[in-house]
Amino acid sequence: MRLTLLAPELIWPEPGDQRTLGKLATPAFEWLAARATFVRQPPQAFENVLAGLFGLGDAPFGALRRLGEAADTLPDDGHWLCADPVHLRFHHERIVLADAGAFELDDDEAAALIAALNATFADVGQFHAATARRWYLRLNTAPQGHFLRGAVDEKFAPISTIAGRRLDGEITEQNGPLTRWLNEVQMFLHGHPVNERRQAAGQPTVNSLWLWGGGPLPELARPDFSVVCTDNPLAAGLAAASDLTVRGTAGGLDALLAAADRQARPLVVLDSLLAPVLYEDGEAWRAAWQQLEADWFAPLRSALGRRVDAVDLVAPTIYGRLGWSLHGGDRWKFWRRPRPIAALASQLADESAGQVSGKPAEGAHS
Repeated sequence: MRLTLLAPELIWPEPGDQRTLGKLATPAFEWLAARATFVRQPPQAFENVLAGLFGLGDAPFGALRRLGEAADTLPDDGHWLCADPVHLRFHHERIVLADAGAFELDDDEAAALIAALNATFADVGQFHAATARRWYLRLNTAPQGHFLRGAVDEKFAPISTIAGRRLDGEITEQNGPLTRWLNEVQMFLHGHPVNERRQAAGQPTVNSLWLWGGGPLPELARPDFSVVCTDNPLAAGLAAASDLTVRGTAGGLDALLAAADRQARPLVVLDSLLAPVLYEDGEAWRAAWQQLEADWFAPLRSALGRRVDAVDLVAPTIYGRLGWSLHGGDRWKFWRRPRPIAALASQLADESAGQVSGKPAEGAHS
């Protein structure tokens, strides 16, 4: 078996945070990383790295993520955008965006807001909520000549790169038709009864949308994977568009090995560390890491060179796109000493991304 693991935010972005990194026990990962060939490349958003594994550059994330939603039976044709609900707030004279993962929004509230948006902006398109956190907009017409074409053509950043960050410069045409329409949406949302109740209760309001990942569903060639294991809707959509079988990640590597043959080439998407980093929750990140260690890295250490012939671990992080590659024979490189994740985080923080782009990091195996 050749195993590909995609695990965003594998390294905590604050190397000096001993409360999060200190005494984090990941002996199996450290054993594997010590024996691996390590490569560091420039930073890429998780969504872009994932799409790249399927041969896509600027991917239409809206259509693909919508396709991967478990209970979605909407048509696949047309131009789709992610239209995720967000809360914009002023902080130190800057606008900061919080996505719906940073606050509670229930299904009834989402449904009421979606119904109102559809009634008011029916001339633009049709809004859909797959969950309270993930919304979509299907345009009535193709974006050529459409005032929303900027949201399609400019490929606004994935929300994972925007959540919790200031928005300076993210929308380039500040006086353009797209910005004016978003202002209309914001004013409409401000006066909606759902938001009035939330404001009265001291809860963050849904006062804007983040439009990103526009385009029609693409035709994809079958990638070099035999199955995709994921609980992530975008990964599931990419698999479905590539005519690949999708299975969940429950049971970890042991369950995957029990279900797959020796010639399998699974892609496993493990995104449980992503949300804790976005919302700066070190305790949740540690807990998610311990689960990954138990479910995936500990059994992988035992299976390498036996049931698993080769491993590619890809980790988009603030430090860059990190990659570890191993083959079965690497398990015998006993002279390579493991290092804790905290030490690796400190090294990565000290290095210049430009100096190590695409090259093995100095001291990566020491």
